[in-house]
Amino acid sequence: MFSPTTVTIVVLLYMGILFSIAQLVEKRVERNGQAKRGPWIYALSLAVYATSWTFYGSVGLASHSGLLFLGIYVGALMAIALWWVILRPMVAAKETFHITSIADFISTRYNRSQTIAAAVTLIALIGALPYIALQLEAIISSFNLITSGNNPGVGGFTGLMITLVMIIFTIIFGARRLDPTERHPGMVTVLAVECVVKLIAFMAIGAFVTMTVFGGLAPLLERLSEGDLRHLTRISSYKGDGLTWLTFIILSFAGIQLLPRQFHVAVVENSNQQHIKTAMWLFPLYLILINLFVLPIAGAGLISDLPISMADFYVLLIPQQAGEQALTLLVFIGGFSAATAMVLVTTMTLATMASNHLLLPLFERTPGLRRARGSLLQVRWVLIALILVSAYGFAVEFADSYLLVTIGLLSFAAVLQFAPALFGGLFWKRGNSAGALAGLCSGFLIWCYTLALPTFIRQGWYEPGLLTDGPWGITLLRPEALLGLDSLPTLSHSVFWSLMINISAYVLGSLLYSPGKGERTLTSDFLSAMLPQQHRSRARHTGLHAYIDLKPKIAEARSLLAKYLNSDKAEAAVHGLLQDLQVANKPHVTIIELVEFHRSLEHILAGAIGAASAHSAIETSIHYSDREATDLKALYSHIVSELNGPHLSASVLNSPSAAAQGSADHYGMVSELQRSIEKLEQNIKLQKNQIDQLETKLEERYTDIFRYRIDAQKLLQENELLRRELGALRAEDQL
Repeated sequence: MFSPTTVTIVVLLYMGILFSIAQLVEKRVERNGQAKRGPWIYALSLAVYATSWTFYGSVGLASHSGLLFLGIYVGALMAIALWWVILRPMVAAKETFHITSIADFISTRYNRSQTIAAAVTLIALIGALPYIALQLEAIISSFNLITSGNNPGVGGFTGLMITLVMIIFTIIFGARRLDPTERHPGMVTVLAVECVVKLIAFMAIGAFVTMTVFGGLAPLLERLSEGDLRHLTRISSYKGDGLTWLTFIILSFAGIQLLPRQFHVAVVENSNQQHIKTAMWLFPLYLILINLFVLPIAGAGLISDLPISMADFYVLLIPQQAGEQALTLLVFIGGFSAATAMVLVTTMTLATMASNHLLLPLFERTPGLRRARGSLLQVRWVLIALILVSAYGFAVEFADSYLLVTIGLLSFAAVLQFAPALFGGLFWKRGNSAGALAGLCSGFLIWCYTLALPTFIRQGWYEPGLLTDGPWGITLLRPEALLGLDSLPTLSHSVFWSLMINISAYVLGSLLYSPGKGERTLTSDFLSAMLPQQHRSRARHTGLHAYIDLKPKIAEARSLLAKYLNSDKAEAAVHGLLQDLQVANKPHVTIIELVEFHRSLEHILAGAIGAASAHSAIETSIHYSDREATDLKALYSHIVSELNGPHLSASVLNSPSAAAQGSADHYGMVSELQRSIEKLEQNIKLQKNQIDQLETKLEERYTDIFRYRIDAQKLLQENELLRRELGALRAEDQL
């Protein structure tokens, strides 16, 4: 046993080392001006997927159900194999639209809808709460096991102190400052370090069990193939395991890409698309290694007379029972790393999503709360505390429930509701905001009814008659046997109904609703942004008269940024924009340079408050004079004429969408203008490719003609020789 003071000191020292690493990385970034993370750091940070459920829970599930635990990794490996088709386009779209979260990504795809962003955020918050609770329960229980030898529960002073430490840990690593890019190079490096630590710890206990408990690899394999441990190597132990396997595969396929923490480290923190190629082999290797010794550890716990009810903590109890103090402490640190990495990224991401898509729109619409926009960082601190305290309350309430062992699957089933809207948005152009919102809401409601509600009923919150008789005595509406489908396991039943209704609502809503021109244009731009050839810097168009006074525009931009960032950040952001656009020393700028300035300003703002909120803030805060608006219309008309012909330019300018912009707000025209320029450039590239192809064909034709002439010349020469030979023969015959 260890004293609580000793364990606390070790944990604080470990956290101090991690904080020092993060500080060194961030100072290097500040000194060099950009984060240069290698592909290995990126790939290892993705292993935040392996939480305490992997470190502790896989052994527990294997002890009860054999190889079933592998289902949660089979789907993940299948998804990783497709990452160049799925993840790379997501990263490309993130780079173009400056996306900062999964809520931002989905809402940007669907017309920057604030409603969709809020819906995704609420689903993520509610769905992630049980999973965070599971991590807190793992940290508290493992602390109790190595300090007192028992597991008195997650409540009490120890639980409160660990929750407080997690709040501080999350703030100092992930929310210490408001970063306009929402990238955290120090945090990502810490995640990579923690993933290495938990792998070393798990491999160490696995090697110890194999060599000490079983006496080597050969005796281990022999023991697992026969006798009382044979059930550990069975693919299916109970009726319905086949459906459970399929459910696990579906959930993990979606979860490896849609869990808020996974989206953040895989998409938002990605600094180079080529790093995905390294992750596609290194990350699967990591998942295989960390599961390599699950069965030996489960078998060692079963033959060591440890209670099956404590199977989740066999990893910790086996070295403790053997008196291996150093190994026990290493395993505890490994489990602590697995849990805290998940808590850190998930809580930080959820706080960012909640502040950007729930609170910030409320602040904008409520005059008395507008001052809070300048305290966005402090708001996120409060949200982090609220999320972790709520998760701790959930853990205390469900601490004695058997559901806590697999409570993480509740979160996987919740984020599965993002799949139709996100994957459909990637590959189906007709998917629109109405279908996405309908699918998200209907799927989440079914998840609540078929999975969350039964959990609360078994906890005693509601009458158990709802499960057996259904609401109002309607048996067809029983939560776990909807419409009489009572042959599926509870989890499979919920996944089936929620996913089917979600997809149906998404497709039906998309087919029935006809989106406006703005949404159709944004959809086209979004899909185009995911193509590799789209990621090239565009040359700035010049040649227009520079008459716009730059100082008022700079003051307007500073005023807008100051609402959300502190004065130093706002000043640095504006200065950086002016330098990047090469207008810092110009007293006046052209209308195109002004357009670029505002577009870049929106990108900077999107990093702090999300793309949807940034677009709305720009539209309401940026103003154009009458002359500027007139020039925009004239330039837009010219570009439309170039693209579609002169006969269409007037009709476009006089369309309802253009007329609705009015004279007070012309930023929508700026977006239209930029999209028109991009389309013109695409047409030019297409025409150039066609010209190149024609030139190639022409060159081939010239080559063919040249060869034909050579062949014809040879034939003429051969004919001439034949004539001479024939004449000579005739002369000989006459003689």
